[in-house]
Amino acid sequence: MPISSQKEFKPINISVLTISDTRTEANDTSGQLLARNVREKGHGLSHKQIVKDNKEDIKKILLEWCSNKEVDVIITTGGTGLTGRDTTPEALDEIKDKDIPGFGELFRLISYKKIGASTIQSRAMAILCKGTYIFALPGSSGAVKDAWEDILKYQLDSRFEPCNFINIIPRLNEK
Repeated sequence: MPISSQKEFKPINISVLTISDTRTEANDTSGQLLARNVREKGHGLSHKQIVKDNKEDIKKILLEWCSNKEVDVIITTGGTGLTGRDTTPEALDEIKDKDIPGFGELFRLISYKKIGASTIQSRAMAILCKGTYIFALPGSSGAVKDAWEDILKYQLDSRFEPCNFINIIPRLNEK
């Protein structure tokens, strides 16, 4: 994927939210992987938190972070499956200003190549909320790795061509 050596890298601030009834800091491998990837890429890690699978609690944290002008991107992991407790997409639907449907579509295409038809159970998605990008990833470390390595590390790099999410941040709240 083309990273322009002629452009300057612009670090952004990213918050990571793990959504799970069972994860703790000791066993949050997906959240830890995301936090490590964010730092290694040269971005700032604004927050790293774990919240239970509760739609209202998820919304509260996401809205608080979206209201913080120091947060450019939020990446969640967990709660995107089909069980009764998986409510991340429903929480995002209630706070979104816009959908970014291509993210979920591309994620499932990448995932299909690795795990086959099982990817149909993923409700990975992305939205814009108050000018902040939110990417909702499955809870597995493999899914987080795929999303980061094949999509996010490029789209969250201001040098990626022909276009990326970073260079349009100043225009996200245009009226």
